[in-house]
Formats: sequence, C-alpha cells, structure tokens
Amino acid sequence: MSEEFSDAELEAFLEEALDPVRAAEIEQQARTNTSLLKRLALLNRRRDHGAHSLAAIWRRFQVGVPTREEMGQYLLGILESDHADYINFRLEILKCPFTQSLLAELKAANDQAQLKRAKACRDSLYQSGTQIMSRNPKNG
Repeated sequence: MSEEFSDAELEAFLEEALDPVRAAEIEQQARTNTSLLKRLALLNRRRDHGAHSLAAIWRRFQVGVPTREEMGQYLLGILESDHADYINFRLEILKCPFTQSLLAELKAANDQAQLKRAKACRDSLYQSGTQIMSRNPKNG
C-alpha cells in the first residue's frame, strides 16, 4: 500500500536524498503499485511547477548539514555534546545522505593521512638505520 510512504519520503526519493534502504522499498513497490506511481507522478509534477515543501527546500539547500570543520571536530570527539548529539541524529535517525557522505569523505581522508604518516615514519626509520649501519665499520 502506497500510504505507508509519506509525501516527504516520496519527495526525498525523487530528489535521490532518501536513505538507500527506504528508497529501495519505494522502488520495489513502485514496480507493481499503480497508486504509488500516481502519487510519485503528482509530487514530481508539483515539484516541476515550483511547488516545494519545506522539507524539500531543506534537502535541496542542505540546511542543517554540518560543515567540514564541525564534522572534523565530531570525528575528533571535541564537539560540544549538544552539537554532537545533533550530528548523531542526522546520521542515525534522519540517515541524511549529505551528512553520511561528508563523514565517509573525512574518514577516508583521515585514513589516507594516517597511511602517509606511517609510510613517512617507516621510511625515516629505514633511512636512519642505513645511515647508522654505514657509519659503523663493524657491521660490514
């Protein structure tokens, strides 16, 4: 039954801003449910004619999505607890794809930076070791 999906969810689906699991449910039902297809078509026509819900405007302009700086502080665990709770809400409850994407991007960048630091440290230790070995005539 298409009534189990709210208009806000369907609008988010049309904007590709819905949680992937829920989007898959809508897509699955839309294949066989003509009532759901009609609702999607109606919402799409409204959107094309300039009628936007408040939720659609928030999604489109990414209102409330944390900045890179805020998300960095969140990852470091130094963000104020209220603000960290809000980011958790966006990630876990809203499943905001923009917030999730930003978090994944920053985690990947952090992982890359850690790998570079580890390689630089390993190279430095190797270089130091070879210099020490070359100065000590007993090692040859």
